[in-house]
Amino acid sequence: MADLAPSGASPYAALPSYLADGEPTPPPPRPTGGWRRWLPLALVIVVVAGSAIGMLGYLGWGLGPKAFFIGLGAAVLPVPVLVSIFLWLDRYEPEPPWLLAGAFAWGAFPATLLALGVNKFFFDVVGLPETVVATVVAPVIEESGKALGPLLIFWFMRRELSGVTDGLVYCGLSGVGFAMVENILYLGGHGFADANAQYGPYSGAQLVFAMFLMRILLSGFAHPLFTSMTGVGIGIAARTPRRVVRWCAPICGLLLAMIMHGSWNLMAILSAEYSPLFFLYGYIAVMMPVFLAMVGVALWVRAREGRLALQVLPAYAAAGWLTPPEVASLGTLGRRHAARVWARRVAGDAGRKAMRDFQFAATRLALVRDGMNRGLDTTLAQRDRSAAEESQQLSRLFAARQVYTGRDPQMPPAYWDGTAYQVVFPDGVARPVPAPPEPVVPLPMLLPPPPPVYPHYPPQPYVGGFSGPAAG
Repeated sequence: MADLAPSGASPYAALPSYLADGEPTPPPPRPTGGWRRWLPLALVIVVVAGSAIGMLGYLGWGLGPKAFFIGLGAAVLPVPVLVSIFLWLDRYEPEPPWLLAGAFAWGAFPATLLALGVNKFFFDVVGLPETVVATVVAPVIEESGKALGPLLIFWFMRRELSGVTDGLVYCGLSGVGFAMVENILYLGGHGFADANAQYGPYSGAQLVFAMFLMRILLSGFAHPLFTSMTGVGIGIAARTPRRVVRWCAPICGLLLAMIMHGSWNLMAILSAEYSPLFFLYGYIAVMMPVFLAMVGVALWVRAREGRLALQVLPAYAAAGWLTPPEVASLGTLGRRHAARVWARRVAGDAGRKAMRDFQFAATRLALVRDGMNRGLDTTLAQRDRSAAEESQQLSRLFAARQVYTGRDPQMPPAYWDGTAYQVVFPDGVARPVPAPPEPVVPLPMLLPPPPPVYPHYPPQPYVGGFSGPAAG
């Protein structure tokens, strides 16, 4: 990151020249790509849709309508809770809803259909024992299938997967989708259908309830937990400029997911054949510590997105694009919520929405600039795209600010010049006031419109006033 602007220098000197001088070469046009650009997406849609038809047809035909709907009803119950947890993780920089739904659908249909076909092949055709299939074949195929969807997102839409949090979210949702469809098969088929055929519907309902307790209440986190290991690897690969790490991190995460999945299945087999103590010991001594550790990692990387804004964005404040209170208000979710409350108080629902857009753009700006500082862009085209996105996010910041700026009657006229606040005192004289060490309360700001970044980014119409996002 460039140094802060020295005293007396232009407030835009802290940023690269293409953001400061107002006369750069325009950014490259958005690639159209024609049919080649949309072909991968079309193929993914066809694969997901075809797998959904095939998997649902297999379940409906093999289980029968009654067992299918009983299994479906029981398997869907934990899905809203698990999905909400991953969406909560994704609050700093929410991912596109259609991509989140795509990751879930990939785990639910293509991954389950692949696992079902390969496992049945090795069991029915090759003749491997069920224990070998469960502990060796199934973990490899199932974890590879679940991880393939997020890996496709990372490969074709790398800017939508910008760190460990995104890797956890995409892989976790893929695991939730896989677990849902697998639970339909187990609860509806191995649970209700088998018991109903031998002992009647009452016994079938009892077995479904018992399996619900074991598979969902006690171990409903298993599939998302396993696949989250791959998500950590993908997230690490997304934030490193080293080619070796980009390849090795996802592979190591996938191998760890396979090992954990195989160990989980082995515990269940040993428990069924020898003693329930095998599963009890493995659950308490191994899986729960791993699960709690993963929760800690998820919370840490989630909070890091807020800390990243505090580390990267001060240079933009020194250049006059942001003010210290705006940067400070991005540090935690509590401060962001306080800023939205303040914006709604002074500008209504439009102000709250504008503040939310401002926060999203600022988070994206921090991620883009951090990637540029790390050297993630290895080609000229990638660097041009990063520069264009940086400019776009700055324009979004400025446009969002205009909705609520100057609407708080409690603030005196003032503006931030990159080094201090120029506050107009009651005697009518403007005097410099330095920013406090931790500016996390509303402070006056009157931002003059920065120079246009590119000729085709016209400057926003300036509306006089001042703003001050509340921040805790």
